[in-house]
Parts: sequence; C-alpha cells; structure tokens
Amino acid sequence: MKKVIVLVTLLIATTVFAQDKNAKASLEVDGVCMMCKERIEKAAIRTKGVKSAIWNVETHELKLIYDERKTNLDTIRKQIVAVGHDTKELKATEEAYNTVHACCRYRDIDVQNDHKN
Repeated sequence: MKKVIVLVTLLIATTVFAQDKNAKASLEVDGVCMMCKERIEKAAIRTKGVKSAIWNVETHELKLIYDERKTNLDTIRKQIVAVGHDTKELKATEEAYNTVHACCRYRDIDVQNDHKN
C-alpha cells in the first residue's frame, strides 16, 4: 500500500512540475510603425514554441510568452532579424533590412522623425 501511495505522489508531483513550461520575456526590437509591428509580431509568432508576441511601437518592447522546451530567445531573435529588424543583441543584415518598406527604415533619421508626429 505504501508503494502505491509513493508512486501516486511521484506521478502527481511530476505532472505539476511538467506543466510549468511557458516562459515570459521581453526584447528590445527596432521599428517605427504599425507595419513594423505586424512584421515583428508575425516573425516571432511563427517561431515554433512562441505562444504570444506583442510589440509596442512607442517603447520598442516585444513581450513574449514561449515554450522553453521548443525554442529560446536566441532563436526568436534570429527570426526577427531575418525579417529586417534589429534587436539589442543582433543586427539585421543590410539585405534583410532593405526588404522592409521604405516607411519602415528605422535606421534612417528622416524616417524616425516622420514617425514622431
């Protein structure tokens, strides 16, 4: 009887700990407009294991919820720079950056100033 109780207790404990798989994180991602928002969020959410991705145009903060068993922050960053947006840790290649729409060229001071209004 004691063996059964111990076994059931171990199974319950394992199940409880296994359910804590989601991590929350935030990344700084460069962009200037709602088109950037859509592109950044889409790149993040298409990464296997990402459950939620919300980017704030004003603060440049990308808030994430993701399954740590399926992905990590470095993989998510790589997906974002692949669509042309810089993160604090990784920079998009010129080729990737040049694929973004002209109004989304966040490295250009004139474009940044246009979006401040």
